[in-house]
Amino acid sequence: MVIKSQFPHKFYVVYHPSNKRALLWATRIKAFIKKRFPDLKIDPNKPDLIIVLGGDGTILEAARKYHRLGSVILGLNLGNIGFLASARQEKDFLKVLSSFLKGKYDITERMMVLAEVERKGKTIFRTEALNEVVIKNPLGMVELEAKVSNHPVQHIRGTGLLVATATGSTAYNLSAHGPIVMPDIKCFIITELLDHDIPSPSVVVKYNNTINIKVLSYRKTGIISLSKTNKKVDVILIGDGESAFPLEKNDQIIIKNSPHLVKFAEFEKHYFFKSLKEKFGFK
Repeated sequence: MVIKSQFPHKFYVVYHPSNKRALLWATRIKAFIKKRFPDLKIDPNKPDLIIVLGGDGTILEAARKYHRLGSVILGLNLGNIGFLASARQEKDFLKVLSSFLKGKYDITERMMVLAEVERKGKTIFRTEALNEVVIKNPLGMVELEAKVSNHPVQHIRGTGLLVATATGSTAYNLSAHGPIVMPDIKCFIITELLDHDIPSPSVVVKYNNTINIKVLSYRKTGIISLSKTNKKVDVILIGDGESAFPLEKNDQIIIKNSPHLVKFAEFEKHYFFKSLKEKFGFK
C-alpha cells in the first residue's frame, strides 16, 4: 500500500559503530539536517523518521526495533544491492534526504509475519519478522507438517522450511529457490529447505490465512547450544536471522499476519524492478 508523505518532527540515525563509512555519513547527515532543517530534532526513543546507514540486515534490525512506533524508515544503502534501501548509491544520499524532508516521497507499507509457538496447549514464545520465519535443524533432519487453514500443503523430511513475506522473497526464500514476489503484495510464501523426498514447489497463500506447522520428529543429538542459555537444541525457530527459539517434538508453530506494518520511504516508481535488474543483470 502506498500512502502520502508526512513531515517528520523527530529523527534518529541507525548504523553499526564498526562501520566507518556509516559513521562518516552519520556525522555528515546530522550536520546537513542541523543546517538545512533546524526544526527537526534528534530523538532515539520516539522518532518519526529512522535514517538507516547500512545494508539490508541493518535495515531489518531497525524495522524490528521501531515498527511499533509507526516510524518511517529511510534506508541509505552501504551494503550490496539494498533491496530494502530507499537509495542504493552514496552519491544520492543527500539528494534523497533533502527530497524526503521537503515531502517529495511516498510511503510504502510492508506486512510483517507473527509467529507463536504452542507447547502442550500453551503459547510459550512469540516473535515478529519482516522477512521470514524459519524452522530448521541446521545439522540434521526434521520432519514437519505444514497446513493452511487446516489443509495440508507441505510435508518435509529435511532441513526444514521457511515462511516468508513478499518483502522476504528476495532474501533466504530466494536462496532456497522460492519465487520472487513484488513487495507490495500481502502474502505468505511457504518454501521447503532441502527436503530428502521429492522436492515440492513453494506455496504462495493470501495474507489472511493461518499457517500451522507441527514438529513431527527429529533425532536428538544436542550438538548445538544457544549462546545465551547454553541450552542444547536440535530444531530451532528463527525470525529474520535474529530471535532464535528451541523447538521440541509436537510443538505447534502458528503463523499469522502481524497487526503491525513497516513504513518505508519511496522516491521512484518501479524501484523494486530496478533493484532486480542490478542484482541479476537483466537487460
